[in-house]
Amino acid sequence: MRTKSRRSLTTAVGVTAALGLALVTGCSGSTGPGRPDREITVWSQENLPDRVGATQKIIDGFEKKSGIKVHLVGVDEGQMPQLIMSAAAAGKLPDVIGAAPMGQVWQMYTNGLLNTAIPRRIIDRLGTGTFNANALRLTSDGRTSLGVPSDAWLQLLVYRKDQFDRARLAPPDTYDRALNAARALDGKGNDGMSAATDPSDVFTSQSFESVALANGCQLVDDHHQVSLDSPQCRTAFRTYDKLARDYGAPGTQSVDSTRATYFSGRSSMVIWSSFLLDELAGLRKDALPSCPACAKDPRYLSQHSGIVTSMKGPDAQQPAQYGEITSWVTTRTAETAASQEFIEYMMDSGYESWFGMSPEGKIPVRDGTAAEPHRYLDAWRHSDIGVDTKKPFDQVYPPALLNQLADGVSKMRRWGITQGEGALVGATNGELPVPKAIGAMTAGQVSPDRAAREAQDDVAALKKSLQ
Repeated sequence: MRTKSRRSLTTAVGVTAALGLALVTGCSGSTGPGRPDREITVWSQENLPDRVGATQKIIDGFEKKSGIKVHLVGVDEGQMPQLIMSAAAAGKLPDVIGAAPMGQVWQMYTNGLLNTAIPRRIIDRLGTGTFNANALRLTSDGRTSLGVPSDAWLQLLVYRKDQFDRARLAPPDTYDRALNAARALDGKGNDGMSAATDPSDVFTSQSFESVALANGCQLVDDHHQVSLDSPQCRTAFRTYDKLARDYGAPGTQSVDSTRATYFSGRSSMVIWSSFLLDELAGLRKDALPSCPACAKDPRYLSQHSGIVTSMKGPDAQQPAQYGEITSWVTTRTAETAASQEFIEYMMDSGYESWFGMSPEGKIPVRDGTAAEPHRYLDAWRHSDIGVDTKKPFDQVYPPALLNQLADGVSKMRRWGITQGEGALVGATNGELPVPKAIGAMTAGQVSPDRAAREAQDDVAALKKSLQ
């Protein structure tokens, strides 16, 4: 996810069917491993100036140790599909791409742009058992590793624990509890919930998917048929409509407005990602909490908020957690040995500095080494969070929350990925059929059941166009 100022929720912008055709028909350039000149080009989607600077420092250490020259290029995630298309058509793909989200990785894989032998060798060399098993599953096609999973962020439901306690409300970890709380706390200038409704932003899709997965709603079923009109999904659409429209602020709600409403103290719940945590604690000047009590104590909201990492709907057998895993991938023209050496370094010697750039949104998915099984998770807990003010993560938030975040990676689920429909996931994040349906629904233009049917039809048409 990215906001205007940092990596945020708008992740995995997909390549459309037209791009897929262009890649297939236009790649008459290099198709094999690059010439071994010990010089590689790395595109990183951690492209903000401070992130590029932090990455370059890690690379400086790698170059000094290895003698390999690395050309680092910061690339905006939203522009990545077009840049990949142009580079593939010209036969000038980079060797390595970093911070690539799952949908985007699947798009490149489906279009034959990845070298999948290198990631498998890296994972084997570093130790399969040192990686989170779920992260490996979500970034693989069966036994084929599409990339080397690096880090993750989680979607959270953050709530005003002080208000819940006063009203004797249970934490909003089920549909019924969230709806009851939103109903009880809505009114007198306060919104029960802040949830995205912007039809033009993938953040809306991510917010809805986190709620939908909780009820067993899937993008496609086990037979690869689009299933957004299933009973489970219809319940999810109805629930989201009540939360976002009946108990939310009027008008279109975006990644910025949902955060602002919660930070101002005018809503009791918000659906956002773990990137919210440093801002919630008053560690970013450009996104400070502004609630009445926050002027005297910038940490007031973080100290009076509770966090739900997984929710359960009435039709689901168990709670579900939404999130994103980003990976290091190698292209089909990558210089094999140098690319492998570079990624191994980024996942070993340089790993703590990599996830240390933003620990609240870069949860390590490699727990440690064979010799020190918990090395990286322990380092992550002690890493500094914040931008203008920095404090150790475990001094800002309690161990229980950090345990929830770390455990959430193992519980993470995603639409379409485990069914092998990652290319469709990437494409939907480009075409945005679900946000469009959500926007129409919460604007009162269509019923929740109609929104589910429209999303079903649009995704089915998109799926057909990709075949």
